[in-house]
Amino acid sequence: MKSSPPAAAAQVARVANAADIPVRVVPSRRRRRTVSARMVEGVLEVRVPAWMPSAERQRWAERMRLRVERQRRRAKPGDRELEERAREFNRRYFAARLSWTSIAFAEQNRRWGSCSPDSGLIRLSSRLAEAPGWVRDYVLVHELAHLLEANHGPRFWEMVSAYPLYERARGYLIALDHAAGGSDEPASEID
Repeated sequence: MKSSPPAAAAQVARVANAADIPVRVVPSRRRRRTVSARMVEGVLEVRVPAWMPSAERQRWAERMRLRVERQRRRAKPGDRELEERAREFNRRYFAARLSWTSIAFAEQNRRWGSCSPDSGLIRLSSRLAEAPGWVRDYVLVHELAHLLEANHGPRFWEMVSAYPLYERARGYLIALDHAAGGSDEPASEID
């Protein structure tokens, strides 16, 4: 009489942790040493060797879940999302008067953002991907205002102050600069 495969190897194990991301542990007879994980229809599927003890399977499931959650938190909004926000802010704060050629993230270590009014290029530091959305929005409004007013004069700040969280966001960026540089002078600028 031929024995059937063990139930654990043929079936999907129970959900390991349903905190933020549901996890399904899948024992595999083909796997000898490695563990893999991938998202399948909103569930993190963790494939483990079938010989692996249940407690170790659960440790791997939790480890992979935490890794995916960290990656999701670090995922920055893309350039397309910046473009969409810029169009929204152009309508909301600038009466749809602005035009630009490109808005994108860029590697900028000394500035939070930059604008070239003549060419219509706006760049936000990729470091802002880690910042709260309302801080990113402030920097975007700040750079959009430069399309109408190149300097930081009273007219410029009048436009930027239409963004309701501008003072709070400026304070947030100053605090980040202070923590990074350890001085009272901001290490980064917004131009």
